[in-house]
Amino acid sequence: MRNYECEIMDQFCAGLNISCGEYQRQTSNPDRRSLLYPVCGGLPQRVSPTRPNRAPRSLCSLIQLRVSFSCSSMQAGKKAETGSAVAEPENSEGRKVSGKRRGEPVEGDGGKRAKAMPQKEGWLAEKIAEERRSARCVKFNERRVRFLSQAQKINEGAEGVLYWMYRDQRVQDNWALIYAQNLALEAQLPLHVCFFLELEGPGATLREYSFLLKGLEEVAEECGALGVQFHLLRGSAGVMLPSFVKEWGLGAVVTDFSPLRTPLQWAEDVKEGLPPDVPFVQVDAHNVVPCWVASDKQEYAARTIRGKITKLLPEFLTQFPLVDKHPHCAARLAKPVDWAQTLSSLELDRSVGEVEWARPGTAAGTAMLESFIDERLRLYAPLRNNPNSEALSQLSPWVHFGHLSAQRVVLQVQRSGASRAQSVPAFVEEMVVRRELADNFCYYNKKYDQVEGAYDWARKTLQDHAGDPRPYVYTREELEKAQTNDNLWNAAQYQMVTEGKMHGFMRMYWAKKILEWTSSPEEALSIAIYLNDRYELDGRDPNGYVGCMWSICGIHDQGWKERPIFGKVRYMNYAGCTRKFDVAQFEKQYCPKRL
Repeated sequence: MRNYECEIMDQFCAGLNISCGEYQRQTSNPDRRSLLYPVCGGLPQRVSPTRPNRAPRSLCSLIQLRVSFSCSSMQAGKKAETGSAVAEPENSEGRKVSGKRRGEPVEGDGGKRAKAMPQKEGWLAEKIAEERRSARCVKFNERRVRFLSQAQKINEGAEGVLYWMYRDQRVQDNWALIYAQNLALEAQLPLHVCFFLELEGPGATLREYSFLLKGLEEVAEECGALGVQFHLLRGSAGVMLPSFVKEWGLGAVVTDFSPLRTPLQWAEDVKEGLPPDVPFVQVDAHNVVPCWVASDKQEYAARTIRGKITKLLPEFLTQFPLVDKHPHCAARLAKPVDWAQTLSSLELDRSVGEVEWARPGTAAGTAMLESFIDERLRLYAPLRNNPNSEALSQLSPWVHFGHLSAQRVVLQVQRSGASRAQSVPAFVEEMVVRRELADNFCYYNKKYDQVEGAYDWARKTLQDHAGDPRPYVYTREELEKAQTNDNLWNAAQYQMVTEGKMHGFMRMYWAKKILEWTSSPEEALSIAIYLNDRYELDGRDPNGYVGCMWSICGIHDQGWKERPIFGKVRYMNYAGCTRKFDVAQFEKQYCPKRL
């Protein structure tokens, strides 16, 4: 009966040029019923180039084209999922939307804005929406779950189920939210989602928290359309979440998983503070194979974990069921969020500003994934280590913030077609094996960001050469301002400071030169992590910590020919880079200006 009613509603909404979900949201507000209007497909993005002298068909310009072309399709896919079992296309007649859009990047210093991009629906968002609808009967794998509490059943009289969102900031393709909704449906209870906004350290930047909050704004809007209450709470989860559970009468708490020490400690604090009869459940919604299932110990290298993960992929690399409209309404509504005021109220380092090439949220992340499949995936295997080529996925910010599921990315890349077959295994190796190896290292090694966390052989060889003379010694400030004698290193640092990203090959060279130019391995590691977390959009991430540990401390690597300063840790130099790619081209493209 429900599907028949939705089809009738779809036909009615189609006559109004509006999606079913949008019609329901408009008419649910008495103040907006008279303002019903046809919905424009997507939000045009206006941007200025990162640098005025960049080539007109640079990667950033291609990304902006694809993002603006494809976000409308993602929005249409979400409305179709919440409104009907049959997707209705959004209006794509190119009507203009006036005013500043949510998520639009700030204007660069002295830069001119490009004209708004024309509207064009992409194919991927609709494809993903269809796959979710067809996967409604996919069963949840209970091995993704572990109970952190003794209690495992919801008490009678509970007034809701809570998903405490932290690492995976999205609605769809989120195993933690899927599990929370299953619990709420089984108990016939309302579903709540909360996020605790707490600055992680004194160096929090506008770049990081603008991306985070604008992504959460999209999450809140989608939760509202699904009848799920979204709560943005200020303060420490360990202190505030137990009292929030008591205040709202919540009968169970589900959270996602991060291997880093701070969120693990928050989870411990919450566990201690919750009433003993409230189940507290953790779901690994970030990894394809749950971290604690893939291995029960720290793995030495990719070769030791690859087989363990690969044999589990048939079990875990499945489609995601749809997070559907929740049928049980909460008696009380969440407090509305003033997103602009929230961002302006945070004590942030605003000298590290928003970037122009990456727009937050699942819609923009899906558009980036589409552009990768269409334009860059075929080049990934042969050219991914060439910083001058446009071969990388550029997806790390969206995966880091949880706006995109790595599992969803892999599913779509594997369906990309025979012409890209050479690149698919290489990409899956990085997205699954290497990324989940980083989670393994940070989870099982509590000193994941310290030299003491390195292997015995690496600590010994670094200590043996700690007193070796350095050709140059730079301070952290000099490195941060790209004031070295190495133009290639300066260019990589400038790319990171201005764009919030650095090519993967250059990240290795960049970190190894810091070891060469500082007084000790401890100082080198500290500076590399500081700069990475401060400027990279994917900072404060297991991959970032492991990348610095690989480069400076030889983690997941082997001993090499012994040499000054590095000892047996793998060495990289300028001459080696000139044999791999056109160094002069990269230096010219990212010629450092005054930082």
